[in-house]
Amino acid sequence: MTTISEHVAYSEVIHSDTAKRLGISNIPNGGQTERIKTIAHKIFEPLRVALGVPIYISSCFRSEALNKVIGGAKGSQHLSGEAMDLDADKYGKTTNKAIFEYIKDNLEFDQLILENVGGDGTGGWVHCSFTYKHPNRNEILKMKVVDGKSTYEKYIKTIEDGI
Repeated sequence: MTTISEHVAYSEVIHSDTAKRLGISNIPNGGQTERIKTIAHKIFEPLRVALGVPIYISSCFRSEALNKVIGGAKGSQHLSGEAMDLDADKYGKTTNKAIFEYIKDNLEFDQLILENVGGDGTGGWVHCSFTYKHPNRNEILKMKVVDGKSTYEKYIKTIEDGI
């Protein structure tokens, strides 16, 4: 398999420098691959087409071994192939804030997190998930670093967010 969708390569969704460096397998099974295809079609493709620019997938599928090594959440939707972390900074054609806003305002999702993005809309990344396990929650969060620790809170649009 070489592609997941029109703009998503299979190699992108399984890529991990950590897995490669440590020799950890990061290959999804059939069910996980189907869920990766679903999020690509429900989230990534509409976003990519609407913004008309390339968008970097910094993380998608994670095997249990990889997730453990990087300190990912035990119930992370990356384990099931239902989540993507997107980073506009890689190509500089749009901002992470623009990605976040488009998904928030236009697409169905399970969880959307603005992670460590600055007031100018850059830095950090956007986590987005889509699931069939239960109705999608449309939960919107913002990650903040407090005393060196990541915390998550309900997203509320503020002047500090630059909007």
